[in-house]
Amino acid sequence: MDAAPPLPHTATPPSRTTAGTVLLVLAVVLVALNQRPAVVGVAPVLGDIRTDTGLSSALGGLLTSLPVLCFGAFAPLAPGLARRLGLETAVAASLVLLAGGTALRLLDPVAALYGGTVVAGAAIATANVLVPAYVKREFAQPGLVMGLYSAALNAGAALAAGLTVPIAMALGVGWRVALASWLLLAVLALAVWLPVAGTGRSRRGAAASPGPSWGLLRHGLAVRVTVFLGMQSTQFYAVAAWLPTLLVDAGLPVADGGLLLAVCTVTGAVGAFFGPTVAGRLQERGRGQRLLVVAVVIGYATGVGGLLLWPATGSVVWVSLFGLAQGGGFALALTLIVLRSATPLTAARLGGVAQCLGYLVAATGPVVLGALHDLTGGWEWPLVLLLVLLVPMAWAGWGAARDVVLPEGTTPRG
Repeated sequence: MDAAPPLPHTATPPSRTTAGTVLLVLAVVLVALNQRPAVVGVAPVLGDIRTDTGLSSALGGLLTSLPVLCFGAFAPLAPGLARRLGLETAVAASLVLLAGGTALRLLDPVAALYGGTVVAGAAIATANVLVPAYVKREFAQPGLVMGLYSAALNAGAALAAGLTVPIAMALGVGWRVALASWLLLAVLALAVWLPVAGTGRSRRGAAASPGPSWGLLRHGLAVRVTVFLGMQSTQFYAVAAWLPTLLVDAGLPVADGGLLLAVCTVTGAVGAFFGPTVAGRLQERGRGQRLLVVAVVIGYATGVGGLLLWPATGSVVWVSLFGLAQGGGFALALTLIVLRSATPLTAARLGGVAQCLGYLVAATGPVVLGALHDLTGGWEWPLVLLLVLLVPMAWAGWGAARDVVLPEGTTPRG
């Protein structure tokens, strides 16, 4: 089940000038910056949204978890879209869809708010799968580019968390306009992406009639990549949803709870940059990424363990360690999809399967932790559960970090 050939180190991406390479990396980074503001920007104005629309706490919570469900639900559709349109055009289409979904939330009906969130979530799910596959195809040594891509994901989240409310205050507008203002970032990314990346028409349909992506799960390597991505995403979304509340319950001021969540996001960008960069260096030397898996698991264990034992003492240290582990773990999960795939098509298919199942599992994290907190009246057992979940995460990461790729038979021949 786990048998796989040695990793080939003879990728032959298109040649281009230094300036062309820099512009292409810039385009990838701009696309990445767009993948979180439509989601994270809701949290800072959720109180205003509920006041204005009369949403209950449950429906308000659904508004924040709905995009994560969309990440899982729409991820398997991305490879088919890429086959029909080409990777480049499919990514461009995701930016158009993202801008449209963001603009839809300007409308008054509450249904438009949820509808725009679903459209934006579908667009982000598409880019989540296809951009790593594009990097796999275009760069012989994708580690550094994946590091920049992953860091930009975290940076986009930090920008949305920190600037959505100040934008509303500076412009004297309401939450609808503040959320919709992020569509300008999507327009900017599209304006750079199209002339730099092109449309990919010559590559369209080159990998027609592939078998079902779910067949990848017959291979233990694909299962381990999927479990690793799902477990690390569960850690992040569960903690991100409840960290401010946990810290306030421990005696910290409300303002500190929000500030420490921002610290977690910023340190995540640091981990997201260095994780794939180190992974790429290890790959160039013919070594796997097991050392990184161990570092990520230790970072998670230390951060969660510190919040469990001393939540009000040294909280900035525990939150920073958790953020570094989260950023590095997520970036490593995306990089493993690229490195464990022999071709860009396999990377897109593996990304679709892993992100579908991984995000669907991760979406349950905040709900399960909240229910366990209500049941026990504290945060001790929810945090213990997160520590227990590090065991399957470590098992999956250890197997996924080997220097092998999925067998050629997993990708149909053109």
